[in-house]
Amino acid sequence: MTDVNQMKEEVRRQAEKIDRVRTEIARVVVGQEYMVSRLLVGLLTGGHVLLEGVPGLAKTTTVKALADALETKFQRLQFTPDLLPADLIGTMIYRPSDGKFETKKGPIFANFILADEINRAPSKVQSALLEAMQEKQVTIGETTFPLDNLFLVMATQNPIEQEGTYPLPEAQVDRFMLKLKIGYPTADEERRILDRALDSVGTVIRAAMTRDEVLQAQNVVGQVYIDESVRGYILDLVQATRRPEDYRLAKLRPLIEFGASPRAGIFLGKGARAMAALAGRGFVTPQDVKDIVYDVLRHRVILTYEAEAESVTAEDVIGEILNTVPVP
Repeated sequence: MTDVNQMKEEVRRQAEKIDRVRTEIARVVVGQEYMVSRLLVGLLTGGHVLLEGVPGLAKTTTVKALADALETKFQRLQFTPDLLPADLIGTMIYRPSDGKFETKKGPIFANFILADEINRAPSKVQSALLEAMQEKQVTIGETTFPLDNLFLVMATQNPIEQEGTYPLPEAQVDRFMLKLKIGYPTADEERRILDRALDSVGTVIRAAMTRDEVLQAQNVVGQVYIDESVRGYILDLVQATRRPEDYRLAKLRPLIEFGASPRAGIFLGKGARAMAALAGRGFVTPQDVKDIVYDVLRHRVILTYEAEAESVTAEDVIGEILNTVPVP
């Protein structure tokens, strides 16, 4: 799709479909525009999303609403300390009638997975989920089964300080394209939430997009134009997390233990494309990169003990990089 006008028109059509999905979600979820838009970025890029926040902020409700607005197969998995890998991916069952083993597939075989409270499950379950997230396949016994082309994990977690949680392995956290930090609603939004709950306002979400339409939208987003200068900007932002002294940011060197991986640059480009598409544009601007950079980098910049002692957060480091690296 090389014609600029054709590309612009195609992006506009996809943006209209996504707006219908957003409208359906708004029938259930009050406010939380940031969370909804980032979930849509994950949907349009095929990237997994991790949502972190205290209980009661509508994380699960919003993901469920997004799934309801799509004509796809959805599974909600409640992660608990006693969950087993077989509960997730399936297992082999022996049939005495013919003396053979039969494969019983688990709930992971869906398009849309809501991994609720993902940090409450032990490491063996996380390892099983990791293969599904990265390879889009699972192994049961000696057989490997491919997952659907449209496979997304939207995971929620409470802050690690809460009782009964496990820190997620860094390798798994890095597989999430975005990590969202969900905050409290405004006073006006909370009043509307309260009114809906007390007045027992029930709503039914209608499916606004099919599986094939989502895959088509992902294909269109993957062709949104990114200029060489914007690609260079993405590279500079990622490189600045590893070699801050090269970007006049030597003061950050003692604060950063590990910078962002190459996967961060890929996800920054994909996320910026999705942000442009959501705005109905067929090209990426530096502002698109800025809008998504915190969500892509906050879980990939690992800070030192010195940074923690000084109460410096990953967001502080990313903000300093954004303020210093030249914008094209």
